[in-house]
Amino acid sequence: MSDDDNILRYDRMVEQALRGVVKQAIGEVMKDGLPGDHHFYITFITDFPGVEIPDYLRDRYPGEMTIVLQYQFYDLSIDNDRMKVTLSFNNVPERLAIPLSAITIFADPSVNFALQFQPLGDDSGPDIDPDDEEEEGKQGGEKKGGKTGEVVSLDKFRKK
Repeated sequence: MSDDDNILRYDRMVEQALRGVVKQAIGEVMKDGLPGDHHFYITFITDFPGVEIPDYLRDRYPGEMTIVLQYQFYDLSIDNDRMKVTLSFNNVPERLAIPLSAITIFADPSVNFALQFQPLGDDSGPDIDPDDEEEEGKQGGEKKGGKTGEVVSLDKFRKK
């Protein structure tokens, strides 16, 4: 028996509960569309088991990719395990399937809201160090001049 078997994993419980916020937000947008100025930035691990994206996107964004749900997205759906959405890349529609457990950041900048997650699973996914400031991020499916993105912390979005 490992040490993990002898303790309640509150960290994992909290991660699962907060992923429920993501699921509910996407579910509401599925039904009613994005209200007002709301829009979502969703960062996910591209090589996480179950992520379905075209090979050219996986090659272009090894490790991590951020998509934006704002103006042009289609066929948004979500179930207990994954979200699916069709987005346009260079005017070519592509269907993406993203397990909720692959999502590392969910943000709605219109209301200064963000959640940052550790990948879930049976430790088969890549290790992400939350203190690693060198982690790359992508915005809107496009690289920003080869610059690396920033890891978003919840403190950045809290009202002071």
